[in-house]
Amino acid sequence: MIAVNHASHALLPLLKQYFGYTSFRPLQEEIIRDSLAGRDTFALLPTGGGKSLCFQLPALVRPGLTVVISPLIALMKDQVDAMQASGVSATFLNSSLAAGESRPRLRGLDNGEYKLLYVAPERLLLPDFLDGLKRWNVSLFAIDEAHCISEWGHDFRPEYRQISTLREVFPGVPFMALTATATERVRADIVKQLLLREPHQYVASFNRPNLIYRVSPKANDVKAQVLRFVRARPKESGIVYCQRRKDTESLAARLQEDGVCALPYHAGLDAAVRARNQEMFLRDEVRVICATIAFGMGINKPNVRYVVHAGLPKNVEGYYQETGRAGRDGLPGECLLFFSEKDFDQQYFFIKKKPDPQELQVALDQLYQMVDYAESADCRRAELLRYFDEELPHDNCGGCDNCLSTRETFEGTRETFDGTIAAQKLLSCVYRIRQKSGFGVGASHLAEVLTGAYTVKIRRWGHESLSTYGIGKKRSRAEWVAFAHELVRLGYLRKGAEKFATLEVTPEGRAALAARRSIQLTRPESAQTAQKRAQESAQTAQKRALNAQDRAQERSQERALTARPRVGEIECDEALFEKLRRLCKELADDRGVPSYVIFGDVSMRHMARDYPTSTAEFAAIHGVDKYKLNEFGGVFIEIIKEFLLVNPHRSFI
Repeated sequence: MIAVNHASHALLPLLKQYFGYTSFRPLQEEIIRDSLAGRDTFALLPTGGGKSLCFQLPALVRPGLTVVISPLIALMKDQVDAMQASGVSATFLNSSLAAGESRPRLRGLDNGEYKLLYVAPERLLLPDFLDGLKRWNVSLFAIDEAHCISEWGHDFRPEYRQISTLREVFPGVPFMALTATATERVRADIVKQLLLREPHQYVASFNRPNLIYRVSPKANDVKAQVLRFVRARPKESGIVYCQRRKDTESLAARLQEDGVCALPYHAGLDAAVRARNQEMFLRDEVRVICATIAFGMGINKPNVRYVVHAGLPKNVEGYYQETGRAGRDGLPGECLLFFSEKDFDQQYFFIKKKPDPQELQVALDQLYQMVDYAESADCRRAELLRYFDEELPHDNCGGCDNCLSTRETFEGTRETFDGTIAAQKLLSCVYRIRQKSGFGVGASHLAEVLTGAYTVKIRRWGHESLSTYGIGKKRSRAEWVAFAHELVRLGYLRKGAEKFATLEVTPEGRAALAARRSIQLTRPESAQTAQKRAQESAQTAQKRALNAQDRAQERSQERALTARPRVGEIECDEALFEKLRRLCKELADDRGVPSYVIFGDVSMRHMARDYPTSTAEFAAIHGVDKYKLNEFGGVFIEIIKEFLLVNPHRSFI
């Protein structure tokens, strides 16, 4: 074992030996060195920013046991599997283990056989476990998902409050607190609640440049919208978040009917079924998981290529955390939110039931912030960063629907038309409602007034007497809602001052209305067009399956058509990549672990780009550590050689 005072000179060799990397990500090295010096540290690194390495690498350097406190059972197993695959002695103790499985691990801890122990917070202060900790020579307590200790965070867990009592029992052991999402207020609360002693605090950028953010109007049949999105990505893994348990099951069933491998996940499922569904997703047996927010925070799967929200999240922190499941490996990822006023109404209804006034106000403020994000006409990345007190250094991120184009949706570039008359009707209706009632209404109510509906609200407020009542009967309510959201993006409408999702005409909107200014809108998609698009998507998917080279060319053409940025993309020989991915899955299945525990997509894309055919060349590949080189290098090199033998003139440029 390397002496701690010489650790700084040995960090890079250890990084390559055990993790396969030749350089640190931002702030990792500074956090590790502070920890090795015995200081308390606080690290806020975004999802995919390498938090785990900050306590895993020091555990290999310093004597004793590093105890990792985490609420996420799935993540414990995931990280232990990955560490063991790299030759590191690690284990976990949680409720998923039977007594017969726990005993040998406890004996190993007594014998000093492990460098890392993952444990849930509720186990910490059990008398027998505390006695064990005193025997096991603990050198660091790493508190992962540290935002769970704060009532101002998005996932407060009361059991986290007991962690601070470890200070009394282990006064000389340093603490490391880690999280991916925390506002300045939450960060201060974490430091206070954990009794951190003059901690060195590290806050990385929240920007995930490899992710694309989009918000799309939610239709009545959101399942059809999700199906079109998923079907256009036949080789990619994704998560679809739903608000209700029954929605996860009905959506998964709808996808299955169309030939998509999908399963539901929610807290109401039998524990064994829930664990099986999660495991099948992690091992790429299932391509799509339809889940409530009970799923995902602790999922270490790096090759999730998209996250879809089929309904409005409760708060921005939760949304950021959930979208962070996409593109953890740094490769491109997509984040799509379907938004409707009905989702807001549903969330508002449940929040109003909270008995505690302070808790109620916090939840409402968070919901309004989420609606602001969904309806914003500004850069979505800038909106997210601003929530976490960070400013985007430029005006256009080039990676969200508002910055790319208001015409580009998740379904491609849509046709525009002269929407001046439709815009005038809608703007006039917003103006007349405020003039008559003294308050604003949401897009759904506007659509009902324009289409001549006779609802309780319309009768209560007398909106059937408005001159704009029923002037839009030739269009559907969904079309008017879509137009309203587009006029918000174009700056003709904005959110009203009321503390719910209302609309009001902006000065620019009033000027456009008075001058009868020409306004271009996106043509709504009819049911017939949607069906035709779905058929075309299915035909395209079949064509893509014919030839790997054709698939790569089609993706290139699609990117050129939509001008979609692909930050983090690694171009490679797609045919070889598919062969390597199949090999990786076979090796992983034999060992009972997910494929990414052997090699992630990033490593295999480097292999399919560089064609390593010797041990030295393979060792230089990103993510290939010493243990994996010895264990798997030979078989991967052999596959690459065979591929080049069949394709002697193959080269990737």
